[in-house]
Amino acid sequence: MFLDNNATRIRREILVRIAKLCFEGRLIESVDRLPVDMRPKNDSPERCCVHKERAVIKYRVMATLGFGTEDETDELKRLSEYAGEALDRKAVSSSVLTILDEACSACVHSRYFITNACRGCFARPCALNCPKKCISFDDGQAHIKHDACVNCGRCMKVCPYHAIIHIPIPCEEECPVGAIYKDDTGKETINQDTCITCGKCMMACPFGAIMEISQMVDVITSLRSASHTVAMIAPSIVGQFACSLENIVGALKALGFDYVAEVAAGADITATEESQEFVDRMRNGHPFMTTSCCTAYTEAVAKHLPELAPFVSTTRTPMHYTAELASARFPDAVRIFIGPCAAKRKEALGDPLVDYVLTFEELGSMFVAGDVDVADSTPQPPDIDATVAGRGFPVSGGVARAVQLVMDQDCDVSIRPEFVNGITKQELKRLKDYTSACPNCNLVEVMSCEGGCVSGTGVIGNPKSAARKVLELGAHKGK
Repeated sequence: MFLDNNATRIRREILVRIAKLCFEGRLIESVDRLPVDMRPKNDSPERCCVHKERAVIKYRVMATLGFGTEDETDELKRLSEYAGEALDRKAVSSSVLTILDEACSACVHSRYFITNACRGCFARPCALNCPKKCISFDDGQAHIKHDACVNCGRCMKVCPYHAIIHIPIPCEEECPVGAIYKDDTGKETINQDTCITCGKCMMACPFGAIMEISQMVDVITSLRSASHTVAMIAPSIVGQFACSLENIVGALKALGFDYVAEVAAGADITATEESQEFVDRMRNGHPFMTTSCCTAYTEAVAKHLPELAPFVSTTRTPMHYTAELASARFPDAVRIFIGPCAAKRKEALGDPLVDYVLTFEELGSMFVAGDVDVADSTPQPPDIDATVAGRGFPVSGGVARAVQLVMDQDCDVSIRPEFVNGITKQELKRLKDYTSACPNCNLVEVMSCEGGCVSGTGVIGNPKSAARKVLELGAHKGK
């Protein structure tokens, strides 16, 4: 869906409100009023009633405080109690996504539907091409017997009037691995054992019923404490705000961060390590290698394509290498990765060098709540900066270009790249086929989000504009 919609707006409003209460030290005493303040008694509800609206807001606030709906054992437990636990906790949730049952509309099962645009034409290609003969005609209109339909879609393809449409379940339709499905009550649920935390279901749901379990409260608590903090900013951040990288660094320090490290510096290390690994593999007769910087992709391999695992690069991600640099440079600082991706929360859970993860959406909300004007902030250079190679990582094709850029120009191995620009069911099948029939390429760059990290689930900037800014920064600010 488009970035600007009602579900996105209310999520960001709650993020700003929670962040503001945290910065002001009023979270516990004021959070219980949020559902009432946001949906007053005489407000015109968008759902059935104002009480339903307030219930949904309550669960949105819970997710923003860092709790999933599955953590609720007592419906009478107040938001202020959750807030107190959030401020005191030492470890974040082990879950990344949660489904808000109150917000889920229990969409009808995915099916094909014949609209009133049907003319009951003489040719009747829909009925003649249906393999199950489940299309009949009544009063000059075609009808589908849904109990016999197998959802093959042939009728829709052959209808000359485009009178047949597909009604999907958006979240299930977008999930590339089938990890989200209806439970016995008709509500959606996520199988954590098969989920790759790509976040596509969250972006697809038109009711905003799927949310990330936020770590924003934990980050603000660290900023307000005596601890030093280092913001590790993903290179796609330059496309999120209408200003320079130095302005963003200045804004982060105005918000309370002590140090700022470009994750592109870690990407430089990833590119160097991955290029050497690629050369070694090709010299040893490997047919191809895939990149490993996209966590959603490596999760997909681990859970769904184990036969592809031998072909995946063993090089660590830019986030990990940046955390290593930050740990060495600022050993006592709390390390916070800031990026566009839900899957990075999953990766950070298994990386002791990363303490917390924020999305760009959360950071933007913190800037608003903290009254920090990013574009008007005093420009400052990053404490750990990067080169042109690493800064190009977040755009589709950028990883392969970086690997090629750092390779020895006299090397006897050449790169023949291919790009998986967005993980889908079809692309996963294509990757699986590579294990039995080698592709014509020898380096496969895989990005979960179409367009690259600039199109991640936590972005606030237009992906196309963000991609241009990323490429411009790489072109003009390389070492």
